[in-house]
Amino acid sequence: MSDIISVEHLAYSYPGVEDTPGVAVFQDMNLRIEQGSFVAILGTNGCGKSTLAKHFNSILLPTGGKVYVCGIDTANLDRIMTVRRNVGMVFQNPDNQIVANVVEEDVAFGPENLGVASPEIRNRVDRALKQVDMYEYRKHAPHLLSGGQKQRIAIAGVIAMEPKCIVLDEPTAMLDPRGRREVIETVSRLNREKGITVVLITHHMDEAAKAQRVVVMNRGVVAADGTPQEVFSQVELLHSIGLAAPDTVELCWALNREGFDLPLTELDPEACARAIYETFTKEGRI
Repeated sequence: MSDIISVEHLAYSYPGVEDTPGVAVFQDMNLRIEQGSFVAILGTNGCGKSTLAKHFNSILLPTGGKVYVCGIDTANLDRIMTVRRNVGMVFQNPDNQIVANVVEEDVAFGPENLGVASPEIRNRVDRALKQVDMYEYRKHAPHLLSGGQKQRIAIAGVIAMEPKCIVLDEPTAMLDPRGRREVIETVSRLNREKGITVVLITHHMDEAAKAQRVVVMNRGVVAADGTPQEVFSQVELLHSIGLAAPDTVELCWALNREGFDLPLTELDPEACARAIYETFTKEGRI
């Protein structure tokens, strides 16, 4: 598959205040995101995850190097709207993205700003709401919905603009477990059924485990990159940069330190329990 996003030797520094020096986030960041993929980006606070995400949508522009979206240089000011049509952003707090008093009007806001004709807006709004399972709420007031439902409305608003890629920056940080599950199931389905590229910025390991690929960032560079099984089996590396593996992997890793020989690639709780049971049975512990 071709790359939808390409980060080449990216450098970026936040400007300093008054006479203080700027804060360098990236000096030589390189990353490629394939079209149609589902990529989770992990890292501790301050590692540059959100700063990187904002470069995908031209919210921030490089101070060095290049970022390309669909082959377009994001620093080309004449093409910023094209970049933003191709990459939609969903942020932590859905209340900050909801601008109307009726759900369907909120979802229509983006296409209206793009100059889409009214009949097509109607079609896009209906399709987007159905894709996030919120069509029945189209006449509701957004402020009366749950956090997870609001975030799905925010996602529908992005979908209605028909981007090729959706970047979600900690979209479940303010949600309860049910809301988190709703959002992750929604974006997983959009990727699987509609082929929309998904880039998920998160600190929840169980969410990252749903992705096809996991990228771990540390101090402005990529520290690990691979399938969830490949990345999360590197428990010592994750610990060294202040992260933990999913609970299933952490459990198997702890048991291995006590002399067992368990795989560190079982991310599903049932598969993990089965592996532990089989190992304990074989060793006569049960």
